[in-house]
Amino acid sequence: MATRVTRGSATKMMEPVQLSSPPGTPTLSKGSKRKAIKAEPAAILASQGKTLPAIPNSTRKRQRVVAVKDEDINELPHNLGSISNLPPLDIETDSPAKKLRKSRKVDKDILPKNESVDEVVAKATATPKKSPQKTNTYGLTPGQTPYPNWLHPTAAECEEVARLLSSVHGEVNPPKTIPIPSLTVSGCGEVPSVLDALIRTRLSAATSGTNSSRAFAGLVAKFGILKEGIGKGSVDWNKVRLANVKEIFEAIKSGGLADVKSKDIKKILQMVWEENQARGAALTSSSNILGSSNEAPEAKNAEIVRAEENVLSLDHLHLMSNDDAFNAMTKYPGIGPKTASCVLLFCLQRPSFAVDTHVFRLCKWLGWVPPAGDSRGLAPGAKAPFVGPSRNSTYAHCEIRIPDNLKYPLHQLFIKHGKTCPRCRAITGEGSEGWEKGCAIDHLVQRSGGRKGGGASPAKRVKGRKTNGKKKVWDDDESDAESSALSDLGSEDETSDLSSN
Repeated sequence: MATRVTRGSATKMMEPVQLSSPPGTPTLSKGSKRKAIKAEPAAILASQGKTLPAIPNSTRKRQRVVAVKDEDINELPHNLGSISNLPPLDIETDSPAKKLRKSRKVDKDILPKNESVDEVVAKATATPKKSPQKTNTYGLTPGQTPYPNWLHPTAAECEEVARLLSSVHGEVNPPKTIPIPSLTVSGCGEVPSVLDALIRTRLSAATSGTNSSRAFAGLVAKFGILKEGIGKGSVDWNKVRLANVKEIFEAIKSGGLADVKSKDIKKILQMVWEENQARGAALTSSSNILGSSNEAPEAKNAEIVRAEENVLSLDHLHLMSNDDAFNAMTKYPGIGPKTASCVLLFCLQRPSFAVDTHVFRLCKWLGWVPPAGDSRGLAPGAKAPFVGPSRNSTYAHCEIRIPDNLKYPLHQLFIKHGKTCPRCRAITGEGSEGWEKGCAIDHLVQRSGGRKGGGASPAKRVKGRKTNGKKKVWDDDESDAESSALSDLGSEDETSDLSSN
């Protein structure tokens, strides 16, 4: 009987496929009208060296089942070996709807006791809340100056400037004891409680002493004061922590920049609470933590009790070195080198040369940091022109160069002089009022600065300032109207005039 050959099958017969063994009977789908091909003709053709004509491809889609040997499923790709003891492969033949129904089933035996499916899912998908961590180091390395090739100021230069300014503003010495915290003046860290000092200094950033004091008074009125302990007489910071940001904002809004500061204060207090709880737990279990080796047993017990009673405290910073305490403070949002240095200087009573806007200006004019364009201000290997020092780099350099015994008096004298000297104020000129009175360090300074943006002169932009337009005017960019702070509120707005110091 002749086999019918179609046009499509004739084309494929041109390239016959040699069968090494008779093919198995194909599996036919249910309801197919195609007749089964018997194996006998195929076997006869194979014995005669002939091939069975190929069956044309059908356009009807069929579900294919691929046979997989159990010994092959454990093999890894790229000749990487095999995985042993894998369970046998099950080929899923259920319909999609049936699969979905099965996926919804939960084996009750795997659920924790007394917990429903919803509770387990909620616990597994919950995202733990963590306090934000700041990793900015401000490019500073403790114990190293960024300008090792700039050999100013020398100890003799520091002594001479301190002597000259003391002759005008009076001798300044650090206090032997820290005064009781004021509820009317915010200050910049001159209080017994380290946490109190940190928040007060944060409030003083980028504003006047009057404004920061007004903001602090708002916190006192809203949240009350502590009645006992080291923080006695100051704000109950745990109540502030438990309040929402809007409440904190309303309390300090009269002090300026309340939107940023309220968020920072909320985050700082939450971080302090978490650290207090961790330290309390570690001390209870006799674990060693930073500073605990220097802590007396009664002090450890007091710290544990404070943590249990949710009394927020940073007083353990007294147990740390200057560098460790500095790093501990600058990890908080909104706290940079100036704030941390102020707390070290006024609260912890450590030698530290805090650099505010007035200190920065005088350090540049005295030549205590390299000027822009001087190659000695470049880091080793740097080729680009030196753009000039920043407040933070000035702090890092002067922290190394200024003798410890002169850091407190020079900090205070620079602020007094920077505010009151007609020739050393933020905006001044040869025609400024009081210029003729002179300056105690006039022979040591080289005033620099320029007009911002090429616009109107500083004299025209400052109400009531009388200046001869034909004579030179100095307008220090870092000092005028706290512009450097307002330009970057997202990181640290520390340009404070420290008027309460």
